[in-house]
Amino acid sequence: VYIDSDLVMRTHVARTVSRCFVVLRQLRSIRKSVPTSVFQSLVVTLVLNRLDFGNAILTGLPAYLLRRLESVLNASARLIFGLRRADHITDALVNLHWLRVPERIKYKVALLTYRALNGSAPPYLADSLVRIADVPSCGRLRSSTSQALLIPAVRLSTVGSRAFPVAAPTQWNQLPVDVTSAASLSVFRRRLKTFLFRQSCPDIVV
Repeated sequence: VYIDSDLVMRTHVARTVSRCFVVLRQLRSIRKSVPTSVFQSLVVTLVLNRLDFGNAILTGLPAYLLRRLESVLNASARLIFGLRRADHITDALVNLHWLRVPERIKYKVALLTYRALNGSAPPYLADSLVRIADVPSCGRLRSSTSQALLIPAVRLSTVGSRAFPVAAPTQWNQLPVDVTSAASLSVFRRRLKTFLFRQSCPDIVV
């Protein structure tokens, strides 16, 4: 059975955005009744967790769909700080220390990759990843001593590159060594978010 992956993506994004805005409208009614810190926790729990659910499959998402997801993030930040639609949003995202949508997707993929490489992810994910150091023909390459992963060749660049066996090593190999070599999941999470936050807000010193 043929499945239109683009249609699946569009449907997923449309449903996610619609449900998030429903919750935001409900939260707006209590904004002035609770402290900002409590309200922020509610937004993260009820909106951002929904926004991030299953977002590892959104690798390679077209820009127009990313912008739709980004609208949820921006609306959430504006609601927390009482900003108008015309107000600049970057400072609010920095104050909240929130990654933008593209970096949130990269974060999830990198996290799954780290877990797969360290035995805390389903075997089907781990089995799809190959370290260059473990490939006999690459034994003499400089990269054979690094954390780099082998990127499989794909026939359809628009679809195949979104698959985890391709997207995961592609993104993993773009991370700095101090991130990929983290000794624990907690350290990896912290270093990864710092690295991606600098990409998300390049003008901000972290």
